[in-house]
Amino acid sequence: MSITKLEKKILTNLIFNSDYMRKVYPFLKEEYFLNTNEKIIFQEISKFINKYNNIPTKSILSIEVENRNDITEQNFKDIISIVNELEYIDVNNDWLIDATEKWCKEKAVYIALMESIRIVDGKDKNRKEDSIPTILSNALSVSFNDNIGHDYIDDADDRYEFYHKKEEKIPFGLNLFDKITKGGLSNKTLNIALAGTGVGKSLFMCHYASSSILSGKNVLYITLEMSEERIAERIDANLLNIDIQKLSDIPKPIYTNRIQNISNKSIGKLIIKEYPTASAHVGHFKSLLNELELKKSFIPDIIFIDYLNICASSRYRENIVNSYTYVKAIAEELRGLAVEKNVPVFSATQTTRSGFSSSDVEITDTSECIFVDETIEMRDGGVKKISEISVGDQIKSQDSYKTVMMIHHKKEKECIKVITKTGKTIIVSKEHIFPTNNGRKSFNSGLSVGDYLNTNM
Repeated sequence: MSITKLEKKILTNLIFNSDYMRKVYPFLKEEYFLNTNEKIIFQEISKFINKYNNIPTKSILSIEVENRNDITEQNFKDIISIVNELEYIDVNNDWLIDATEKWCKEKAVYIALMESIRIVDGKDKNRKEDSIPTILSNALSVSFNDNIGHDYIDDADDRYEFYHKKEEKIPFGLNLFDKITKGGLSNKTLNIALAGTGVGKSLFMCHYASSSILSGKNVLYITLEMSEERIAERIDANLLNIDIQKLSDIPKPIYTNRIQNISNKSIGKLIIKEYPTASAHVGHFKSLLNELELKKSFIPDIIFIDYLNICASSRYRENIVNSYTYVKAIAEELRGLAVEKNVPVFSATQTTRSGFSSSDVEITDTSECIFVDETIEMRDGGVKKISEISVGDQIKSQDSYKTVMMIHHKKEKECIKVITKTGKTIIVSKEHIFPTNNGRKSFNSGLSVGDYLNTNM
């Protein structure tokens, strides 16, 4: 059966076979019909279905085509001739639906290739070459997916099976964490490690990434803070079981031999991708995932993003919304990525001044730089510097007083004193992100004298 015959068979069943129409019509597009006359017939069928929720007759199609004023006399005669030839012949419905699905995918791929050529030739002014992988990926993913939601009564059996199905999870490789999470992290979830500065959030994520690789999972590690090489160094320390400070002392033959031994095991693949701080958002991550799948046939089982607060939002510019809304948007977008790609996404965020020395970190305890001479209000009304706080001290929190249960190790960084136009002085590290009129910036990413800080200072 030629493509032309199949297209006529599709048009015929759209007006004679109600069951077929309702299953395939939602997935058909007029651009799939390359013949102009067949496209016009589909347009009229589509208009009638959308307006009356039913199938038109041949006479209705003839009348509607006759009422058009955008076709020539010859077009009208050819279209009427095609309509008159649409005679229903009983065929296997399942076969016809499968054949139509294959036809739709072939047309989608053809159209995507033509669009890609236009982009490469510079004829499409609205899109650039980096959009081609997404165009092709969308075309290849065309399918007649009839899942339009969960029916509470009709899908009760499926729901019961779900209750008793063992969920596939990615274990932490740490007994206590695996016990708390009942085996690890589930797909379609966003998971956040919340801790103070210098506590080891990136170290923890690198350990989890290493454990995932050893269990045969493919890992994508996106870093916006440290370089790709520094992340790989921490992965090396985990997988090679060597003190990170001693990695540089290992002779190359020994290092190469150990890497070879690891590659001989049944382990997953690891891709580490670095982006400049505060410059990449979910749109960039999706593009990266498409490129990895097309160029390396790499599909991750888990995605690490180091870390949430220094990502950008694909929906907002930080200089037009407050920090809470901005970070919330980033979290929502990462959760959406997890659902779309059916993987767990793991990231981290920092605690605030109140959360840093709290025994019970709360959701509000996220995330700012802390200077060693920052003062904290004590329960007795006095004040102490952060560096003077001791275990057992009672400090003021947002709604009560809390007892310091642990002192975290100091992590010294070079700090910069900032004096705002209003006269307020703040001291921050070079990595601290400020919302500015030109997006999110740190001193490492170009913040300088004269920039407008979008904060209450």
